[in-house]
Amino acid sequence: MAKLSNGLFSNRMDLARIQDALRREKLDGWLFFDHHERDPLAYRVLGFRPARHVTRRWYYLIPASGEPRGVVHRVEPRMLDALPGNKLSYSRWQEQHALVAGLVSGMKRVAMQYSPDCAIPYVAMVDAGTVELVRKYGIEVVSSAELIQQFEARLTSRQFQTHIEAGRRVDRIRAAAFRFIGQKLVAGVDEIAVRDYIRDEFRQAGLVTDDGPIVAVNSHAGNPHYEPAAETNSPIRQGDLVLLDMWAKLDEPDAVFYDITWTGFCGDAPERIRSVFEIVRDARDSGVKAVVDAVAASREIRGYEVDDATRRHIEAHGYGEQFVHRTGHSIGTEVHGTGANMDNLETHDERRILSGALFSVEPGIYLQDFGIRSEVDVFVDGTSAATTGEVQRELVRIG
Repeated sequence: MAKLSNGLFSNRMDLARIQDALRREKLDGWLFFDHHERDPLAYRVLGFRPARHVTRRWYYLIPASGEPRGVVHRVEPRMLDALPGNKLSYSRWQEQHALVAGLVSGMKRVAMQYSPDCAIPYVAMVDAGTVELVRKYGIEVVSSAELIQQFEARLTSRQFQTHIEAGRRVDRIRAAAFRFIGQKLVAGVDEIAVRDYIRDEFRQAGLVTDDGPIVAVNSHAGNPHYEPAAETNSPIRQGDLVLLDMWAKLDEPDAVFYDITWTGFCGDAPERIRSVFEIVRDARDSGVKAVVDAVAASREIRGYEVDDATRRHIEAHGYGEQFVHRTGHSIGTEVHGTGANMDNLETHDERRILSGALFSVEPGIYLQDFGIRSEVDVFVDGTSAATTGEVQRELVRIG
């Protein structure tokens, strides 16, 4: 698939594959809708790029069998010309409603980019009013979340190789960053200096990222989404804990991110910090094992189950209230992808982990004076699942 400059894909949609998926899910159709290009998922799945800015509403229905069909506004009558099937036009709102009713006539269950209770916000692209309009015609609107991940969150072999190569480069830079801190301890170093060092290394290595990395010292590591800034920048000294959260991908079309978190200590870590690290590490390993075992046994596993596996371990050690975020997230061409998340905290993610899925497992314990997170990436391929890069077993000793 060739990726366009705006992030959309230029290939034609795979109609047969979409209709096969609809039949497997026992759905009558998949209704796509957009206005002002609010739903990038629609363009990626349908495989076209709008020829101009979308100022009027369009609808496109792919039935489980038969020819697709669409509805466009007379002001933008050619908006869906890249797609197969007949397109009808409207101007008045009454015409629009009648044509939408005609699109879904005879159907019972139709998927849309909708998520009940907004449980999966990554696919909640269609506004509530449009869902209400479709429901008015006796349609059960079903979330497209499972469908989306079949088309968005399963890596090609080429994408997987970009992830692996990004991992080699990021792992090398991560090790170098800890050495950089150790070399600068006496002369003086701070969070921003380390952040800028990592960014420079990314550029020289042909890696790109949207923001980050996180460089967090002591209490700052107790904030899961801390990022260094001028007003919060802290020096790094002997006796400090340092957390590095780094994500990047190759600077080429359709490349996939690599995303990790490691922690280190400047000197000999106290027993309390080592103990918390070991609890987090073992919780991480419990989550990975849950996936590995399920895939090896050809047993379905869903995102929430992985979260349960890591969370049980941390709760058993008395730190459940300090594990304040989900266990992991889907990874793709964006660092937070649209596949199943490892989550039974922020949401109850019941989506299956599919073959070809890539995701993070990153439990953490966040305290007032420090925090520990340990993040690895996991790839599922057919009958096996495995981490894709170096795995931290012990705290890094800095200096």
